[in-house]
Amino acid sequence: MDEDGVTQQYYIATKSSPADDRARVLKYGGLFSVFDRVGDIHTSGLGEQGLFFQGTRHLSELLLRLWDARPLPLSSTIETNNFLFTADLTNLDVSHLDGVAIPRGTLHLQRSKFLWHDVCYEEFAFVNYGLSPLLLPFSMTFGADFADIFEVRGMHRQKKGQRLEDQVEKDLVLLSYEGLDNTIRQTRIQCDPVPETISASELQFEVHLQPRQKAIFHLAISCDSRAVHDSIGYCSAIVSARGEHKTAAETFPLIYSSNSRFSDWIRRSVADVQMMMIGNPEVNYPYAGVPWFSTVFGRDGIITALEMLWLSPWIAKGVLQYLAGTQAKEFNLANEAEPGKILHEMRSGEMAALGEVPFGRYYGSVDATPLFIVLAGSYYERTGDREFLQQLWPHIELALQWINKFGDMDGDGFVEYAQRSSKGLVQQGWKDSNDSVFHADGTLAEAPIALCEVQGYVYAAKLAAARLSEMLGDKEKCSALESEAEKLRVNFEEAFWCDDLSTYALALDGHKKRCRVRTSNAGHCLYAGIASSDRARLVAETLLGSDSFSGWGVRTVAAGQARYNPLSYHNGSIWPHDNSIVASGLAKYECKDMAGRILLGLLDASRWADLGRLPELFCGLDRRRGEGPTLYPVACSPQAWAAGAVFLLVQACLGVSIQGASSRILFDRPYLPEGIPQLWIKGLHTSKGSVDVFFERRNDAVRVEVTDQQGEIEVVATPSAEALNIV
Repeated sequence: MDEDGVTQQYYIATKSSPADDRARVLKYGGLFSVFDRVGDIHTSGLGEQGLFFQGTRHLSELLLRLWDARPLPLSSTIETNNFLFTADLTNLDVSHLDGVAIPRGTLHLQRSKFLWHDVCYEEFAFVNYGLSPLLLPFSMTFGADFADIFEVRGMHRQKKGQRLEDQVEKDLVLLSYEGLDNTIRQTRIQCDPVPETISASELQFEVHLQPRQKAIFHLAISCDSRAVHDSIGYCSAIVSARGEHKTAAETFPLIYSSNSRFSDWIRRSVADVQMMMIGNPEVNYPYAGVPWFSTVFGRDGIITALEMLWLSPWIAKGVLQYLAGTQAKEFNLANEAEPGKILHEMRSGEMAALGEVPFGRYYGSVDATPLFIVLAGSYYERTGDREFLQQLWPHIELALQWINKFGDMDGDGFVEYAQRSSKGLVQQGWKDSNDSVFHADGTLAEAPIALCEVQGYVYAAKLAAARLSEMLGDKEKCSALESEAEKLRVNFEEAFWCDDLSTYALALDGHKKRCRVRTSNAGHCLYAGIASSDRARLVAETLLGSDSFSGWGVRTVAAGQARYNPLSYHNGSIWPHDNSIVASGLAKYECKDMAGRILLGLLDASRWADLGRLPELFCGLDRRRGEGPTLYPVACSPQAWAAGAVFLLVQACLGVSIQGASSRILFDRPYLPEGIPQLWIKGLHTSKGSVDVFFERRNDAVRVEVTDQQGEIEVVATPSAEALNIV
């Protein structure tokens, strides 16, 4: 983005309105699809619709026609577990010269689709509810542009590969493209039964239906040329795929409430986290979001794992294993790699393979490395998995070396970043828009930039590494790391605190000048524990003030700041994951009532969200009575860390901590906001067993009851809870 915030290299272009403001999304592994409520894929709008595989759009158009007209939608949804899309459709009035020959609503079409093993399976089930026989002509028009995901986002390429000759057989079409990377990408469309006519762009069928008669048609759209002959029929595939989804769902504890909207939000969020992992070749690693970030992101994976850690520690283990395996070992300016640095993102499309974008394996993130250590320490505390941490320890040491040697670019004790590659990201914190770090007058900060939250992450990382060192028997290293953390804390308070703003500066620029701006970043400092108690209370009041808290959540930038824009990506919008981190920080400094306000704001927002799913972000406009939050037009939905936000919010309010080594579960002064009078958690486990726990709000206290227990687990609730009854 330039000085006025107009352009940006990796900006997501929006040249027209979305084709459908309630698009449907399916994902399995490296395959995902974005389509409208009918199930069609359009080329209009933002151009974000399509069937995508490994960074390439394999289907850019898929249009259903009945009697050469778009069907009339009655309803459509995706199952709560995100597995199956179903739309109920009917015909428009079909006219002849002498009037309406087939009235609207004569034909019922149930269209279903799901993704599994790199194949999109579709079923069309027709029923004639008329009194006379029907001759139904229906068609499917399709096309494949094989656009790279960055082209779909708006980037222009000087040269592209070439389309190869289409192959058409009696029941299938094979569309092929050879990229400049010499990779052949193919889309295979197979139909059952055989169509009346078939071409490289259309399938035409005729259906003869007697009254009450049913007819079923299937499509299988394959994107992996190596597996096109392995696709099985719709019926067999749906049975196998459902079994896989059921098995995955059983790994999550069950959470529900007397507030049905809260329960719905929880169910959708569990399903979204599961969808972002199931089928991925990276085991137990959640992809970041659909459509723009359906791949491995270091920061996103770590934060999602932290959000889910108390419930599902196996996600953290999967994230740690993969990021350790991809940790940088050498210098590479092109992808901003430095020894010990943790991956930012990984892409597999044509443009990444050719280096047109640097994201094939890209390390331009200042915070993923300390957060990696934080996650490692938190994982050990949660599980007591000493053997895994011993295996991970060399990677933690490398990450610590990166922090001290390469992260601290000028030796002042703070970790900074500066763009190394001309194609890389300018801003390398979680707010990575080019205009996201600025001074009070709106001028952009000069690099190298030290973000306030990154210092908090480094502080937490060094304390986590100190605890792990002690566990491994190295008391000298433990003491040294604790001293380094304390020195950082003292210097941070002196360098970043802005007394007149009652918060910490957003950042220090390359001249060590404070960016004196009220932002949500300061809330991450509370989460990390680097803030002093008295200043933390001031930060809390600032974050929940009317210029920061919109009624739906905490804005990224407070109203009244120079670059505040509630419609922007990072300068005034509301991000659920950001809010969950802020709320967790508030709870750590005994501000659980404020954390509860954030929870209720996002709960209310979920009521207005399509399918009850909170998107990546929404606009930061003030809450208006009787209206929902304003959507951000190109937000990912689902987004893994947005889905995980509710679980960190619940943990913050209940004060949950689990000490895996001793199999001890603590509820520290649990709190439930007024909108959630009762809450159940079933199947909360440690290595030695599991418990079911019931919570009930009674005035300002919370009653805690263990309703079932399997194994030797100690459950403790602090005195602010009304009672603890163990069955």
